[in-house]
Amino acid sequence: MRSGFVSVVGRPNVGKSTLVNMMVGTKVSITSQRPNTTRHRIRGVLHRPDAQVVFVDTPGLHRPRTALGNRLNETAAGSLDDVDVVVVLVDATAAVGPGDRRVLGQALQAVRSARRQLPPAVAGSGGSLDAGPRPSMVVVVNKTDRARPDQVLERLATVAEAVDVLDAAAGDRAGVAADVEYFPLSAKDGRGVQALVDGIVARLPEGPAFYPEDMVTDLPEAVRVAELVREQLLVHARDELPHSIACRVTEWEWPRIRCEIVVERESQKAIVIGKGGEVLKAAGTAVRAELPPGAYIELFVRVEKHWQQREDLIDRLGY
Repeated sequence: MRSGFVSVVGRPNVGKSTLVNMMVGTKVSITSQRPNTTRHRIRGVLHRPDAQVVFVDTPGLHRPRTALGNRLNETAAGSLDDVDVVVVLVDATAAVGPGDRRVLGQALQAVRSARRQLPPAVAGSGGSLDAGPRPSMVVVVNKTDRARPDQVLERLATVAEAVDVLDAAAGDRAGVAADVEYFPLSAKDGRGVQALVDGIVARLPEGPAFYPEDMVTDLPEAVRVAELVREQLLVHARDELPHSIACRVTEWEWPRIRCEIVVERESQKAIVIGKGGEVLKAAGTAVRAELPPGAYIELFVRVEKHWQQREDLIDRLGY
């Protein structure tokens, strides 16, 4: 039996949540085409006869413009600590840019630091299972369903070169890059995902399961419902609105759930409500479809000016 923690990191909108959902086999993270959809560190648990893998979905690492952005970067960077494998995603349809290189550099440094804390026999084992697996890194080139084969090959070559250059620049003789593996896949349709999961399991240490077999995420139910509401609002929101929406459950007396939706301006409140309340009604209907029968969800919209820049509100909203 192998078990361990696997952090999934990358720039915004490279498909981290979609990949985690596909690997776990059920929806544990909300998804959308909007960047920075994920705001929490979400654990999804894969149960296999030979392994239990705890995947950690993270916010996209980016150049922050708000206090919320700083908080999300801290959450993502913190997920690199105390894990067995770091999975870095890049987009097959986009050039490997400075943002990707920053993420790769952070991941390499995290693995390097973790190895330095291991006993010498393990740290220098090259990942030998006899000595015990050591923290390691894999790179995923995602969205191969939308890229030409030559694009995929070019991305694989470019990102491998970037990893080698970044690792060499660190001046570490052990070299994390030596055992990095590369996986082209499509998180959307699942092609290549099983090979990635098998590769990850092979890198995990032997050990007992961390979670019971019926548990696929440790995300509190109230947070999950609030995230489902935000996911549905993102479907209807205009381009400038997604980052301004935050949701939290304020009352839970089953089957009644009250969820507060926070925006920054009165004009945004009108958009979220929609003409005759149509947006809220559509969101509530969609969320109820994902909850047990009989659930009643009440949505309330409130304006908090510049909440993304206010540490007190960021704390209150659970970020």
